Amino acid sequence: MLQRRHSQGEMGFLYGISHYLITVAYDALFRGEIVGIENVPQTGPFLVASNHASHLDPPLVGCHIWRQMAFFARKTLWKPGLASKWLDGVGAIPVDRDGGSDVSAIKNVLRTLQSGKALTLFPEGTRSPDGTLQPAKSGVGMIACRSRVPVLPARIFNSHIAFGKDGKLRLGTRVSIVYGRPLQPADYDDPKAGKERYQLASEKIMAAIAALQAPRPVIV
Repeated sequence: MLQRRHSQGEMGFLYGISHYLITVAYDALFRGEIVGIENVPQTGPFLVASNHASHLDPPLVGCHIWRQMAFFARKTLWKPGLASKWLDGVGAIPVDRDGGSDVSAIKNVLRTLQSGKALTLFPEGTRSPDGTLQPAKSGVGMIACRSRVPVLPARIFNSHIAFGKDGKLRLGTRVSIVYGRPLQPADYDDPKAGKERYQLASEKIMAAIAALQAPRPVIV
């Protein structure tokens, strides 16, 4: 509760409303176990690096963090109408394909972090079809190394069952999320690694995600 009071003031009005509604939806429809929320930094910029298996991942990973999170969204979503206004209002960052190949998106990311905000990224780049972890791409490592901010590893379980690539929404699926201890720049970045620096950083971040184990259900 203290964390919520401390951080809600940092949320914009539209983001705060969206955050509340998504949290209510999670509690009603997908409630699993949430572990390690005490590891979330309460001040300063940081990255959340999570596995990715569903369109549900960005909102569900973010709705447990009581600070405003920035996230990527495809540029094609910015069309005339309410969707564009909502994306702008919640601080979404437009990107062509992924954060590692869009120069304007990278600049927006660095500005976001320099302003003291937080950002959610997915090292795998694309959704896993069955929930298994995929190889990390270099984009997240590049952003982490250039920004040199703490990286919070997170792992979401069963989101591919709740709403996977088959497009079927399975309400009532228990989606659990585990947040690990933040990685400091010295943990993931080796400036002497040369051309492999960013890829190695991504792999270290992905290894931290892989190390997070599914929580045991609480029996009431």
